Amino acid sequence: MAAAVLRQVATCVAGRGAFQSGAKVMGAPILHQQPHQPQQRRQLSLHEYMSMELLQEAGVKVPKGTVATSVEEAYKVAKGMGSTDLVVKAQVLAGGRGKGVFEGGLRGGVKIVYSPEEARDLASRMLGKKLYTKQTGEKGRICNHVFICERRYPRREYYFAIALERAFQGPVIIGSSHGGVNIEDVAAENPDAIVKEPIDIMEGINHEQALRVAQKIGFPDELLNDAAELMMKLYGVFMKYDASMIEINPMVEDSSGAVMCMDAKINFDANAAYRQERVFSMRDWSQEDARDVQAAQANLNYIGLDGNIGCLVNGAGLAMATMDIIKLHGGLPANFLDVGGGATAQQVTEAFKLITSDSKVQAILVNIFGGIMRCDIIAQGIIAAAKELNLRVPIVVRLQGTQVDDAKAIIAASSLKILACDDLDEAAKMVVKLSEIVSIARQANVDVNFQLPL
Repeated sequence: MAAAVLRQVATCVAGRGAFQSGAKVMGAPILHQQPHQPQQRRQLSLHEYMSMELLQEAGVKVPKGTVATSVEEAYKVAKGMGSTDLVVKAQVLAGGRGKGVFEGGLRGGVKIVYSPEEARDLASRMLGKKLYTKQTGEKGRICNHVFICERRYPRREYYFAIALERAFQGPVIIGSSHGGVNIEDVAAENPDAIVKEPIDIMEGINHEQALRVAQKIGFPDELLNDAAELMMKLYGVFMKYDASMIEINPMVEDSSGAVMCMDAKINFDANAAYRQERVFSMRDWSQEDARDVQAAQANLNYIGLDGNIGCLVNGAGLAMATMDIIKLHGGLPANFLDVGGGATAQQVTEAFKLITSDSKVQAILVNIFGGIMRCDIIAQGIIAAAKELNLRVPIVVRLQGTQVDDAKAIIAASSLKILACDDLDEAAKMVVKLSEIVSIARQANVDVNFQLPL
């Protein structure tokens, strides 16, 4: 992916002082390589066939193709293509499809076929099955669609992407003459093969810049104008749909001399959902983490992490500070969860359901500063959740602000084992210690009896 490439390039070349002019932004700390973690997404990703549709509407050349959701539909689509040289592509939101393995043993999620019958057979081995790739891990991703498209014969393959780069505060072009392969490997082994060029957000990509990029990544002279036009159209899609990344791997010169996009991956900024209704209506929830779906339905900002202390906080800044102080005292947060300033008691209950759906959670810290949010509403939600979910992990609550006295009275009257702290530092210390107790007890297969209610 483009973002990973930026991090990879920064890691590989920062020590050599290789960045000059605008490309210096790639060496910023935010680009340091991070280990992959199976966390929830904060942006929308579309299937390849959906992305190709958006590109085609913008005048970008792509292979002709149609999606199928059943075995018989795959046969009809392949037969209707009027060609005996086709490609069947499993549609899952994960990279590495070509080297993936389906449950059932089929290897590879991108296959060449020479007849409608072959397409039907492959579809039967893909549809309804999980595909396991390096990115999906052991969970895999269900394949509910296959994209059947014409096969094209590339003479040359290139890599092209546009991604938002925080350090530059704008979009950046990433390109390479090494297309059709894992671009992260290219960045690691030969960072000089990666072309990086910032885009002026006020001006966009002009023809001169697009020509320069096309030349740098190796397009022959007779195709420079075609490649530049294609890049400008891709930037138009990037801006029109509030994308955070467009990745084309590969962009090719095919045997007929046409410059086209053979594949497309587009991510969209979740903050733009209100003005990109069409794009966000295309979201495939079957590809999402179950907790992501639950959080979206409850209108909660949730990101799963790898720790064992659940966090329920109002406000993103306070949520991050809460995670920091847990870490400071030796604990590990299990999630980021911001209930916002206008949460209802029902949303608080849903937040607890989200937190406790993670089997790693061994203690929960609730940290609320009641400005817009009323503390008594939070207290009502905590009580309702404790009763409805029969919570068996300790809960530490730190409430300050609007209606805090009423909130404390509600909790006290509930007779539930909820531990209250006025000081955030003390609350963090307490929840870390409690999580350690629960962890030791679980390892020893001992019940420490934190069951709620008493």
